[in-house]
Amino acid sequence: MGTGERNQEAHVSEGSAATPPRTLAEALRTRGDASLAALLRARPDLLSPVPNDLSQLATRAATRASVVRALERLDRFTLQTAEALAVAPDPAPYEALRALMTGDDGDPAVEAALPKAVATLRDQALLWGADDRLRLVRTARELLAPSPSHPSPTGLGPTVAEATAGMSPGRWQETLAAAGLPPTHDPVSAVTALAALFSDRTRMSALLDTAPPEALMVLERLVWGPPYGEVTPDPAPPVRWLRDRGLLLPTSLRTVVLPREAALHLRAGRAHRVPEPVPPAVVPAHTYSPQVVDSTAAGQAYTALATVEELLKDWNEGGPAVLRSGGLSVRDLKRTATALDMPEHTAAFWVELAYGAGLLAADGEASERYAATPAYDEWLELPPQEQWTRLATAWLHATRTAGLVGSQDAKGRILAALGPDLDRSAAPEVRRRVLALLAGLPEGAAPAPEQVLARLRWERPLRGAGAASASGAASAPVSASASASASASAGTPGDLRSRIALWTLTEAELLGVTGRGALSSHGRALLAAGHGHGHGTGTGTGTGAEEATAVARAAALLAPLIPEPLDHVLLQADLTAVAPGPLRRPLADTLDVLADVESKGGATVYRFTPASVRRALDAGRAASDLHAFLAEHSRTPVPQPLSYLIDDVARKHGHLRVGAASAYVRCDDDAMLGEILADKRSQGLGLRRLAPTVLAAQADPAALLEGLRGMGFAPAAESAAGDVLITRAHAYRTPPRTAPAPVPEGPPTPDDTLLGAALRAIRAGDMASTAVRKEAPAAAPSPGELPRTTSAETLATVQAAALTGSAVWIGYVNAEGAASQRVIAPVRVEGGFVTAYDHTADEVRTYPLHRITGVAELADSP
Repeated sequence: MGTGERNQEAHVSEGSAATPPRTLAEALRTRGDASLAALLRARPDLLSPVPNDLSQLATRAATRASVVRALERLDRFTLQTAEALAVAPDPAPYEALRALMTGDDGDPAVEAALPKAVATLRDQALLWGADDRLRLVRTARELLAPSPSHPSPTGLGPTVAEATAGMSPGRWQETLAAAGLPPTHDPVSAVTALAALFSDRTRMSALLDTAPPEALMVLERLVWGPPYGEVTPDPAPPVRWLRDRGLLLPTSLRTVVLPREAALHLRAGRAHRVPEPVPPAVVPAHTYSPQVVDSTAAGQAYTALATVEELLKDWNEGGPAVLRSGGLSVRDLKRTATALDMPEHTAAFWVELAYGAGLLAADGEASERYAATPAYDEWLELPPQEQWTRLATAWLHATRTAGLVGSQDAKGRILAALGPDLDRSAAPEVRRRVLALLAGLPEGAAPAPEQVLARLRWERPLRGAGAASASGAASAPVSASASASASASAGTPGDLRSRIALWTLTEAELLGVTGRGALSSHGRALLAAGHGHGHGTGTGTGTGAEEATAVARAAALLAPLIPEPLDHVLLQADLTAVAPGPLRRPLADTLDVLADVESKGGATVYRFTPASVRRALDAGRAASDLHAFLAEHSRTPVPQPLSYLIDDVARKHGHLRVGAASAYVRCDDDAMLGEILADKRSQGLGLRRLAPTVLAAQADPAALLEGLRGMGFAPAAESAAGDVLITRAHAYRTPPRTAPAPVPEGPPTPDDTLLGAALRAIRAGDMASTAVRKEAPAAAPSPGELPRTTSAETLATVQAAALTGSAVWIGYVNAEGAASQRVIAPVRVEGGFVTAYDHTADEVRTYPLHRITGVAELADSP
């Protein structure tokens, strides 16, 4: 029977097995393939590499790193369940766990949610055993159980047995007598008697009825944690009364602790002050019309495209230099923010977005600078809706987190935009989860950010904030007159996961994924695309075709909402032009050269100046071309002042000619050259007259051009042949660059094909390691040791197995010297090789006989 057929056996639950499992490995062997596949899908780190058998899988599932990762993915109530198990007896029956979670008074909501939490812990191999013997994996118990150096989130302290280890017999007798218990010289019996007293509700209540009121106040301070308190060498009478009866047990000369059994009585049996079986609700705080949300998001989406284009146009001739440590300097980020007319943290977001989309990169030259990539030119040719989906999907999948720009790392260094330390592997999962919470609301509904943060903290309480509050590690002074202390604080809003969530809400609005805080229709479609992206961030197992379909749907929903570009402007008499909406690219490009942008918003205002007109003339436009361009694209008559401005600048333009001598100036008007020489501002240019119409300069041509323009002239550059040079903006591009790959949070979620192959290998390896061998005359090898037989015995055994069609167990050493145990069914033995079906590899293989260390027959053939 093949491995695939053997794996079709029905799943046998741990609770219904005939023989209770004694180890986690035995518990895993009772599971069916569907259950094991769910485990490997929930904890993909267990597959790296594929375990040899179920024993190795169980060992790996109990390692500290893997358990910590699994605990971090638990929701608050499931984690509270695990924390309760960590302070319960080991093993604990389900009823004991329920009592710890619900307390003496019971809690229907907790009782309803508890079975699912237990099933989750069991499915993820953090818990094993039947309901009458629940066992938390030892590593998880060590992480969650209370200790002096690692307080429990429950606020409970050690048990009586743990706190009294090493107590002298005399001290035991005094404690038992004060508590009204019969004396015993056996420490085990003493521990049992005192723990039984504290656990007995009736007797414990009677004991506390005799306590002084001040002593009860001390207990109230310690009952919800931290359970440790400091005492003086001569404690107050209330503290002495508690210490004498074992209600406070000394852990050092100056420290006492409230034992766990006593604390549970004071808590009415509850392990947690506030169990949270139900996640916090995310409800609408504001509701808008879906059409209003979509139109608002679409308008912002178009603004996002214009912002990215403006950014890269600003860096078109080569952007800022790359810092030696990588990234953008603070000065360059501030200059970029000024050019884009926005705060620096918003400019950092757009810079990082362009970088993450592959539109921006470093050029890799010796004096490395940032510039647009060839992909930017391809992006410009796409329709606006496809440009937007490129940006939005890059944002959704990116692990680079722009919100960190300007903050400090662990070493106190400022994190720079485009720097190497901005990746946070949790960012994609948090972004998708925030959008999913928005998608769960009715269309047009926007929640309050505080509700989103509360829900995220409930779903992943250990992420960012840490497993336990730092306040739990302190010891409070034990004083009868002191006020009651607060319990350990929960995760603060400043944890990384919450900050990423807040940044997500802001960035989604900037990008046009949301409108007025509500998820847009194209944002919903984009979210479906996000679940098909595989970068090892736990995003789902969707295919590339599914993602392409979802992205296309998002683009189709956005397309009719994007405003149609205009082909006209409104010229005004104050030398300005108003663009009442987005302009077509040829018109916008020409206006960017001919005029300066004065203000942005719903309508863009351009201003014409002598410098901007000269810039257009330098780019090769004639005055007649500019007049015709304005007349063609203006819905209003061209104002006379603007026509005069163009003609005046054109009249002076090129009257002076600058070339290379180092540089020279020539002009047919020798009086003008004399005026230049007489001007004090020309002294730094090193000018001297060579001829009546020619001046030579020590400055280079570019500096000479700038100097003369600063003096109020309008010179034109010329070539070596004497022709006027046309200067256009040079579009500098980097070599082809790939977009930065997201940094995975862990191993990728395995797909069905990988899971099937891994399960077959694990099952086969487990069969090989647990197969029952026939007793050999010689001493059988110890577990893990390869079988040893002579060459003749090996050959005879495999030949017999080939004739009878039975399986055998072999030890094998490959060419690299790696030893392994295998179960094979020999098919043919010839030429020093055995061809057999390898149950471990689930395929037919050929093995050299000289590499088989030994062979043994199986008691029952597979």
